[in-house]
Amino acid sequence: MTKRTVKVGLCGLGTVGQGVLALLVEGNAAISARSAAHLVVTHIGTRTPRPEVDIGDAQDSRDVFAVARDPEVDVLIELIGGTTVAKELVIEALQQKKHVITANKALLADHGGELFALAEQQGVSLKYEAAVAGGIPIIETVRASLAANEVTSVAGIINGTGNFILTAMASEGRAFDDVLQEAQRLGYAEADPTFDVDGTDAAQKLVLLASLAFGAAIPGDAPFKQGVDSVAPEDLEFAKELGYRIKHLGIAQRDEETIQLRVHPTLIPEGKAIAQVDGVLNAVMINGTGVGELLLVGPGAGSRPTASAVCGDLVSIAGSLARDESPATPSMGVPIADLDSASITHIDDVSTGWYLRLDAEDKPGVMASITKCLSEKGIGIESLIQKPEASASADVPVIIVTDRATTRCLNDAVSTIEAMSSVVGRVTCLRVENFD
Repeated sequence: MTKRTVKVGLCGLGTVGQGVLALLVEGNAAISARSAAHLVVTHIGTRTPRPEVDIGDAQDSRDVFAVARDPEVDVLIELIGGTTVAKELVIEALQQKKHVITANKALLADHGGELFALAEQQGVSLKYEAAVAGGIPIIETVRASLAANEVTSVAGIINGTGNFILTAMASEGRAFDDVLQEAQRLGYAEADPTFDVDGTDAAQKLVLLASLAFGAAIPGDAPFKQGVDSVAPEDLEFAKELGYRIKHLGIAQRDEETIQLRVHPTLIPEGKAIAQVDGVLNAVMINGTGVGELLLVGPGAGSRPTASAVCGDLVSIAGSLARDESPATPSMGVPIADLDSASITHIDDVSTGWYLRLDAEDKPGVMASITKCLSEKGIGIESLIQKPEASASADVPVIIVTDRATTRCLNDAVSTIEAMSSVVGRVTCLRVENFD
C-alpha cells in the first residue's frame, strides 16, 4: 500500500529544531509505521543561516513566512519563539489552512484564544504538546486520556531551572546566586533568567494547562507569582527538619465558583512523590474524579525531550491525514466558544498552610506575643522551632508552621509581628500544601 507523503515546514533551527530533524531521521521507520505516512521536511525557514546543520533536500529560506505560504507544506512547526513575529507566522499558516505545531508557551498564554479560534475557523489543528513540561505528554493526557474525568486540581514542577536551583541549594547548602550562575553555565537558565526565576515561565504554562483541564478561558496574566529567589538555604534546612521539601510549584485548583491560579515556592511533605522530583526534571500531579491522583514525571526541557513532544504532535496529525480524517480537534478539548468564563480567586482569599521564619530576641514573653498575634487572627500553630544561641542576648531564628489561613489573614498577622520591637527584620513567608 502506498503511504501518503506529509510535507513539513520547519521554522526555527535552534536546539529544538535540530532535535526535531534528528528524531525524524532516527525514528523514520517507527514514525512511518505509527502514522501510516511518509514524513518529509521540505522547507526550512531560519532568520540566521545554519550551514553546519544537514537539512538534506529541504528548501532553505531566510523568510519564515515563505514556509507558511508554501503550497506544498501540509504542517508548519513554529520554533522561532517570541510573541510578535511568531504570532504573525502562526496566523499566516492557519490562514493558509496549514496544520500548526508550536512549543511557544508565551505565545499561547497571551494569544491562545485568538489563535485557537482561527484554527477552528480554518478547519485545521493547532497543537502544542511541547509548550508545557517538555517531554511529558501532559497536554494529550488531559485532553484525551482524562476526557471522562472532571479535573479538580493540577499542581506541577513545570520549570526545570527553578527545580535545579532548589535541588542544588538543598543538597549542597549553596546560595541562590551561586547555583543560578551554574545553571546558566550548564544551559539550564537563559542569559537573562528573569522569567525562570520570577515564575513567569511557570505561570504561562499553568495558564495553558489550567485552561485545558478546566475548560475555561483564562487570561495570560491571571496567576499569582512568587519567585524561586524568595527561598534561602536556611529555609530548605528548616523545612527538611520539619519533614518537608520545598518545590517551586504551579497550582491550579477549581473551587465551586472560582479557579485558583498560583505559582510559588511550596513546602510539601517529604513523603509525597512530587517532593522527590529533583534536578531539571518536571512533574505534574493531576486529580480527576475518575482516576484519582496521577503523577507524570519527565524532562521538562532540552533539545530532544521537547523535540519528542513536537514529533508526537506531528505523528498524530500525519496519521489522521493518512487515514483521510480531519486532524482538526479542538485545541482546548472543546470549541473555544464553549469555554467557561473563568473567575479567578484573588490571592488574598486563597487558604494554605504557612511556614514562617523570623529572628526574635531571646527573652521571656517574646514567643508568647508572637503566638498570641497569630491566635488573634484565627491562625493555629502546627509546629514551632526556636533555635538556641550561645549568647542569651542574641537574636534567635524562630520557625513556625501554621494551620491553613488565608493570605489576607496571614499578611495582617505578619505585619503586626514585624512591628514588634523584639522581632528583627522581615518575616519570611512560604506556603505549605499537604495535598491530602
